[in-house]
Amino acid sequence: MRKLLKRSLAVASLALAGLAQAEVPADYKVILLTENFPPYNMAINGKNFAQEDNIDGIAVDIIREMFKRAGIEYSMTLRFPWERIYKLALEKPGYGVFVTARLPEREEQFKWVGPIGPDDWVLLGRADSNIRLNSLAEAASYQVGAYKGDAISEHLLEQGLQPVLALRDQLNAQKLQSGQIDLWATGDPAGRYLAKQEGISGLKTILRFDSAELYLALNREVPDEVVSKLQAELDKLREEGFVDDIVNNYL
Repeated sequence: MRKLLKRSLAVASLALAGLAQAEVPADYKVILLTENFPPYNMAINGKNFAQEDNIDGIAVDIIREMFKRAGIEYSMTLRFPWERIYKLALEKPGYGVFVTARLPEREEQFKWVGPIGPDDWVLLGRADSNIRLNSLAEAASYQVGAYKGDAISEHLLEQGLQPVLALRDQLNAQKLQSGQIDLWATGDPAGRYLAKQEGISGLKTILRFDSAELYLALNREVPDEVVSKLQAELDKLREEGFVDDIVNNYL
């Protein structure tokens, strides 16, 4: 019985080793879709359609290097709206979409590579701000700027705050710097990137009130060996400091 058990374990080990060494088909190609979501992914011309070298951003640079090192072919298209490209990745074999939050309700819908970076919700203050907050409720006594129609501004309203809404989030960076608002409710690193585009730096994170990690979501039909190889290369990029260098380049 013991010999039979040892033999079974040996066979199982060999099978696992074979899976680990499985090669990606030479002609396999992933169709990558994304949207304008600075600083992670954005069209160089600022429009809602771009392809290949006309797309840049933190996630774009990381994913390009990841695929290059893994030796896996891909194409990359930025388009609008998000709901359409998300649905394509969900339904079409060989498709992927980035960047998106890995939420419990999405876990079984995709195969995941990441995390690529955070998407936190923060309240930013000026470099000289003395504001101290322990909760979002405490921000109610301050003028809080937010982007009209954004999920963050909707969340503030649900929490009973009355944010000062702007039609473009970049305007909030200017309003914060000029003292028109006390705090800016935005994403991180998105807020820091937008502020940099306006020539503003040194903003303080006064409160971090929500946090998520962003991933590359791949259709369930993408082979496991493709997913594993991409994840391994991403892990190496992070260990080498490549990911940090890319982030610092944009922020």
